[in-house]
Amino acid sequence: MELIHVELRQGQLPLYASFAPKQVMSRAMPALQETLRELYLDSFPECLKSADLGCSSGPNALLFLREMIDSIDAIRKKLNKTEPTFQIFLNDLFNNDFNNLIRSIPSFYEELRREKGGDFGPCFIAAMPGNFYGRLFLDHSLHFIHSSYSVHWRSQVSYEFGSPLNKGHIYLARITPKSVYEAYLDLFNRDMTVFLKSRSEELVLGGRMMFTMIGRDASVNFAPIYHRFLLTTNFLVSCLKGIIEEEKLDDCNMPFYLPTPEEVRYVIQKEGSFDITRFETFKVTWDAEMGDGDLQMRGKYAAATVRAVSESILTTHFGEEVMDGLFERFASKVSQYMKLHKGEYFNILVSVKNRWISTLMQSS
Repeated sequence: MELIHVELRQGQLPLYASFAPKQVMSRAMPALQETLRELYLDSFPECLKSADLGCSSGPNALLFLREMIDSIDAIRKKLNKTEPTFQIFLNDLFNNDFNNLIRSIPSFYEELRREKGGDFGPCFIAAMPGNFYGRLFLDHSLHFIHSSYSVHWRSQVSYEFGSPLNKGHIYLARITPKSVYEAYLDLFNRDMTVFLKSRSEELVLGGRMMFTMIGRDASVNFAPIYHRFLLTTNFLVSCLKGIIEEEKLDDCNMPFYLPTPEEVRYVIQKEGSFDITRFETFKVTWDAEMGDGDLQMRGKYAAATVRAVSESILTTHFGEEVMDGLFERFASKVSQYMKLHKGEYFNILVSVKNRWISTLMQSS
């Protein structure tokens, strides 16, 4: 097995590269507010300890923190409760740009003090680097765990995925052999089982977790034309051909897996640590922030969002010198596609409750 470090580079790209995950966060906000309300009403913690997994370092890194604090603040005011202290951990892989993230925290604190006033509880933010496919925090030390657009990334790429089994592709495609699909699915099941078990051990009894990930509609069956990531990886392959050696293309496989809702639900139920409290899917268009503007600009927008999360992996395989040309060609292909089609990507949102408290109550 080869461990793949996925480095998100949003902060190094045009600002509109961050719009896509921001749209998803906006759609997920009602579920987040409901989950936090249920958590707070269950326990009224004096110090609410939470973690954001896969926080990256771009413009959206602190968005979840603000929404969480605002939600709790609104609830406690209605109930005439004292504001809790917040302890928040920001997690990503070791090679994430935590320096950039930490430099933004003082202005975040200042904004909170200015808007919340004197009765607002203290907020303490810390970085926690590490791979979330394993333990990160002390036993039963967190009340809430959140992750947006990270859990579809895999911990590693098996050599079973490589050439010649998935020849000519960097991800699953229509003509991908069944053995490659099964290898991706097997790794997803193993990764998610470790992820869920680790989080259940880190959460307090009755603690909550919510995550949003890119998935696929079960009816799509990996047809690239219907799905954003399936389509865009297909475009990337066509853009790479002719500018890099065929052997390098055959040796590259992207370390993510886009599960169906049924696959996600199955692994949660089989692992057994959590009760599912909310499970929903929704679609967001590729370029919703761009409206009906110029097709060329919309293509550049779509290219920037894909480049933000894939460039570091592609650079490792193909070299930095081909990246600008690659994504210029990619933007052109996307623009041509959007003349006739509407691009959407499919999202899975899951909110769960640590079920150990239910087991404890049943046995007592």
